[in-house]
Amino acid sequence: MSFILSFLIDAVVLLVVAYIMPQVSIRSFGTALVAAILIALFNSTVGFLIRLPLNLVTLFLLQFLVRLFVTALIIKLVDKLMKGFEVKGFWPALVIAIVMGIAGHLNDRMFHDEEIDSRSTRAELHTAATQPLAMSLK
Repeated sequence: MSFILSFLIDAVVLLVVAYIMPQVSIRSFGTALVAAILIALFNSTVGFLIRLPLNLVTLFLLQFLVRLFVTALIIKLVDKLMKGFEVKGFWPALVIAIVMGIAGHLNDRMFHDEEIDSRSTRAELHTAATQPLAMSLK
């Protein structure tokens, strides 16, 4: 479920950035969704192959900057492959990468907090359910 939600959030981020920045244009939400899916697919395959040697060269000290740079390159690649998605220049692609990174971080954090809350609720329910049993055994 979080996988689909992350695509939707990335598509909304693309639309918002396209609305704010005149250098970015997107034809429709469907185009933004396809672009978000392509960015994710290329980022997990080609992006990984580009990030690995760059991270080795920087001794993993600049991992965040390498990820942003590679994501911006991937956004420019998707720009060249799609007709309804256009990013004029590298700096707007870098801004998109930064905003997508922040949105992805917030999304991951939100789901991680919900996961922790649900685990603690289950543990509390388990404790409450077994506590009367333990008291009656004494």
